[in-house]
This record gives sequence, C-alpha cells and structure tokens, in this order.
Amino acid sequence: MNASTTVAATAADSGARATERFKSDKTIAATGTSQERVDLLAREVLDAVYGTIRKHKLTYAEYNAVKAWLIGVGQDGEWPLFLDVWVEHVVEQVNTEHRHGSKGTIEGPYYVPGAPEIGSSGSVPMRDNESGTPLVWTGQVTSTDGTALAGATIELWHADSDGLYSQFAPGLPEWNLRGIFTTDSEGRFDIHTMRPAPYQIPTDGACGKLIAAAGWHAWRPAHLHVKVSAPGHELLTAQLYFPGDQHNDDDIASAVKPELMLDPRPAADGGQTVAYGFVLDPA
Repeated sequence: MNASTTVAATAADSGARATERFKSDKTIAATGTSQERVDLLAREVLDAVYGTIRKHKLTYAEYNAVKAWLIGVGQDGEWPLFLDVWVEHVVEQVNTEHRHGSKGTIEGPYYVPGAPEIGSSGSVPMRDNESGTPLVWTGQVTSTDGTALAGATIELWHADSDGLYSQFAPGLPEWNLRGIFTTDSEGRFDIHTMRPAPYQIPTDGACGKLIAAAGWHAWRPAHLHVKVSAPGHELLTAQLYFPGDQHNDDDIASAVKPELMLDPRPAADGGQTVAYGFVLDPA
C-alpha cells in the first residue's frame, strides 16, 4: 500500500464527491429535449418496470425493500456510481455505434477536468513513493483517413496500486495519476505512469447492499481512463485494459471490449511498455 494513503475510501465520501463533481461538470437539465421525447422515454421506462412487477408478482415486502434501497442510494450520493456502473455502457453503445474509428467505453464517475498539462512526452503527477509497476505508453492519434492529428489531447486518469482515485479518496495529492497530454507534429505521444490495480467499487453503501443481496461481485479489472479529442473530430472516451485480469470477462460495469485490450511488454528497468494509438472520427 502507498504510505501516504492512510484512510480507506468510503461509499458515502466517494458518492458525495461524485455527485458534486457531476453537478459542477455536467448538464443536469434535459436542455433541448422536447416534451414529446421526455414523455416517450419516461413512459417506456415505467412500462418496463410495470412489466417486471407483473411478470414476477412483486410483493409489498419486496416493493418496500426496493423503495428503501432507492432512498438509500440518494442518501449515500451513489446515483452517479449506480448509473455509471450498471447503465452507462448501454448509453455509450447506442451513442457511438455509427463510428468507424477507435472503440470507446464508459467514462465512469471519477473523471475530473482541468488536470495538469504535460505536453507530448512526460510523466503524470505522482508521489515520490508511488508504488506499482512503471508503465511507458507510446502511441499516435490519427483521423479515420490516416491523417496524423497534431495537437490532439489525451486526458488520462486512473487508480493507484491500491485501486484509489485522487479527489475521491483521502490521503491522495489532488492530481495524483491525472494528466493531459498533447500530441506532437506527427500526432504522437509518450506517457510515463504506473500500472493501475483492479479494485472493488465501494461496497459499504446502497450499491454494495444491492451487490450483496444479489450475490454479485464488486470488481472492476485494472484500467486506464482516457478522453481523446482533436479539432473537427468526435470526442473519444475509453478505458484500456490489461490481459490476464481475472475480471476482464465479468467486469461489474460491463465496459470491457476486446479492442481496448493492451499488450504490455517487459522493459529493461523492470517496468512495462505498451504501444496503443487512437483513430478519431470526423465530427
């Protein structure tokens, strides 16, 4: 464990931070959505709920348990966690099915804008005693026609070797393992970071109660988060995974895709190197 991480992250604390981050960074209102569209979506979601109730003959005891659980999700601030873990992967699929470039996946609840800008080559901010396996990642960003995209940005964030994210767990520097890289004149980048660890989503809150009651597991495989953007191109949000992780095939967030799998190679210094680039679709 990293020496400076002395207190475990809790669902309530992580949930509250994720909720506040969502409020500050995302559009809450359905701006530009017509009344007819809202009516259609709301009615169909409710119809699906009604269908489940009728099909399985929900009892009042079960209804009250669900009601209490929904209240708990709100009290724990875990709606961003719940929606990002169990719903977002389908939203991502339908919103990117037209693309011909690189595959993407969910953003998750732990993105924070405004990370330090590094340039085309360098290290993400990290502690002097940051534990884990050093990882050097090189790649190129191109358009679907093969044109190199100079000045493209790669926003990177990921968990540490304890599975914790800065700004969502105590004891971590503000921008630990978060940085923004900008490609050079040939669209290339060179990132130095540490290989992240698999982790469980917080289980001491309402989401954890659902997991326990359903007999599920709470694990996410190790992954790197990225947002890749360039002028005149669609934003790509993705997570990159490592082969051999036992939860690549049963990720609780259903976010793993074969196209997002890395191929790490051993480096002379005991770390690892990986080559992986991105192809962006024109906007």
